[in-house]
Amino acid sequence: MKMTIIGAGLAGCEAAWQAVAHGIHVQLLEMKPLHFSAAHESADLAELVCSNSLRGSGMNNAVGCLKEEMRRCGSLIIEAADATAVPAGGALAVDRDAFSRYITDKITAHPLIELQRAEVTALPDQGTTILASGPLTSERLSAALTELTGNAHLYFYDAIAPIIEADSIDTSVAWRASRYGRGGDDYLNCPLSKEDYDRFVAALLGADKVAGREFEQLTHFEGCMPIEEMAARGHQTLSFGPMKPVGLPDPRTGRPPYAVIQLRQDNRHATLYNMVGFQTRLTYPEQKRLFTMIPGLGQARFARLGSMHRNTFINAPRCLNQTLQFQHAPHIYAAGQITGVEGYVESAACGFLAGLFAACHLTGNSAPIPPEETAFGALLGHLANADPDNFQPMNVNYGLFPPLQGGRRKRTERRLAMAERALAALPDWWQQMLMLRSTAKASDNG
Repeated sequence: MKMTIIGAGLAGCEAAWQAVAHGIHVQLLEMKPLHFSAAHESADLAELVCSNSLRGSGMNNAVGCLKEEMRRCGSLIIEAADATAVPAGGALAVDRDAFSRYITDKITAHPLIELQRAEVTALPDQGTTILASGPLTSERLSAALTELTGNAHLYFYDAIAPIIEADSIDTSVAWRASRYGRGGDDYLNCPLSKEDYDRFVAALLGADKVAGREFEQLTHFEGCMPIEEMAARGHQTLSFGPMKPVGLPDPRTGRPPYAVIQLRQDNRHATLYNMVGFQTRLTYPEQKRLFTMIPGLGQARFARLGSMHRNTFINAPRCLNQTLQFQHAPHIYAAGQITGVEGYVESAACGFLAGLFAACHLTGNSAPIPPEETAFGALLGHLANADPDNFQPMNVNYGLFPPLQGGRRKRTERRLAMAERALAALPDWWQQMLMLRSTAKASDNG
């Protein structure tokens, strides 16, 4: 039994890992390094192109619950993240290069995975296939996808935050702390006075930006909004968003500054730091000019400047069924951000599920659907049940989970109860999947 997976990002690698656990032979097709998208630069698999953070680890955040479900079910992506984690307070952040190398080594060493470096320009007419080409799907494959779905698919723009060399940060100005002291002194914090903030916002609003092409509407995902777009919504927007000073008192004064910019460790050796929440489409010269206005960054050297790229996704409620198969081509499954999930963890989780569903199909079994109370089920529910006329990318969140019974609760209590319910509902479903896996492998061996 064999399947083909197009794309070796987080979703494609996770899908492959779950499929081979069923004894399926996987042909994994990846166009790098023969061709690179506008945002990719490494030949390694599962490259992280934006932040190095897989976001919050606590159960009061739905992505923390999703990560724990994946961890309990043997996710390769979460295994790699745990193995290459760097300090990030209450978040799970990784050394991005070590993370990608870990996954590349696992994938290339597996005897059931054939990694082929080739650009795919058409979708197959037959044979079980998982499309995990990501939000930066090449133009020719995008054209094939448009033909398959029968209409032009939606898109939005995603922006990348700059990365700064650690030894160019002035630590006599920037201090180490996590918000409210959670997780230790994992972030560097650059303080801004009111005058600094006013000057920065004024410069930001007048800065030159990289223009989008005339025929493309600039539609940003709300969870990854460029800072200049946020600033344009109101003078104080940034001070209530990524530059929020709450919970970060300056040790020199004992009081929070007027605004603060947090820098998060981006690699294991702490030689690189990411500007948290500073996704941007400013031109490179303007980024250097504006960001060196920030106290503590006057001599900053940038290992990577911010950039912007088009992210492609399909209208999942119209195009896919509950097991992520294309309705008009059920031999093809979709996985990752191209389905309309948003975020590294959600993308990997979607690949996890697509790999399981496709493996079950190949082995002649009906795939059990994860309970709607789980984070897995909530994510699938969004793709299946969202309004197709207003479908937009979505991070996993507790608003996607079924409501709790028993009356009103405080928000934190409600979220923790949802997480507890999710993790309690997970084992029965996973045991069903493990039984199918065991049966499939036994049959193949026989």
